[in-house]
Amino acid sequence: MAQDNFSQVTEFILLGLSDTRELQLLFFTFFLLAYAMVLLGNLLIIVTVRTDPKLSSPMYFLLCNLSFIDICYTSVTIPRVLAARLSGHKAIAFEACMAQLFFLHFMGSSEMFLLTVMAFDRYTAICRPLRYTAIMARGACRALVAACWLGGFIHSIVQTVLVLQLPFCGPNTIRSYFCDVPPVVHLACADTARTERLMASNSGLISLGCFLVLVASYALILAKLRAHLSRGHCKALSTCASHVMAVTLLFMPCVFTYLRPAGTLPTSPYVCVIYTILSPMMNPLIYTLRSSEMKESMRRLWKR
Repeated sequence: MAQDNFSQVTEFILLGLSDTRELQLLFFTFFLLAYAMVLLGNLLIIVTVRTDPKLSSPMYFLLCNLSFIDICYTSVTIPRVLAARLSGHKAIAFEACMAQLFFLHFMGSSEMFLLTVMAFDRYTAICRPLRYTAIMARGACRALVAACWLGGFIHSIVQTVLVLQLPFCGPNTIRSYFCDVPPVVHLACADTARTERLMASNSGLISLGCFLVLVASYALILAKLRAHLSRGHCKALSTCASHVMAVTLLFMPCVFTYLRPAGTLPTSPYVCVIYTILSPMMNPLIYTLRSSEMKESMRRLWKR
């Protein structure tokens, strides 16, 4: 039966963001520039952290991992969008679609978990400074990062297996520029109510749960800083505000997309642009421009 399901639909058609030629050219330019910014910005962060011994604190170790995930995350979708625009070939093989779906959720959920760990790191540094070194030791940081990758892998495996169990024998047109769970499940020629509930409880609750933990962490940090008005605490307050903006940019569209059945109001592909392109593009700016140490290290790297 499973073999029959795979043989009936061999490819999907990704419609992209627009059918208008002028808009397609505009979106191609935007995607190309955004991808270049993601690659250059995050590679610069990785090289800077890896080459400067002064950036050996847990915060920069986590930031380096975030940059690597952002590069992988955007590389799952954007290169294929650019290649499809150049070749005019909008079809994607069934196996390639499932692989894209798997790696998209693998990298996306790993980033969510990692951002939660980064918020915990900031909470510990500000609210528990005397125990910070013991709590965020090098071994503990590596274990937390490994747990983020493992959690992302398990989540993605569950999502992919649920999709592969569905039969696809009818329409194969996806109104998006990449393969994702909601639009693919919507094409299944079977009752998907139970599968949609399982997927919503998986992706949706992970997004919502991580977001609530992040908000709680930053709320505790802000409560701790409210009674202190020194220059250092004001800077920490400004940094927390920028981090809250970054996580909101990622999590709110994900909660909107995944915490509901796929058969309800369809998700606009423009909403997907926020968490697949804008968020990874903004992360290097938000997480580095607030750090004087990082900027000074980049200046030294540039001089060398």
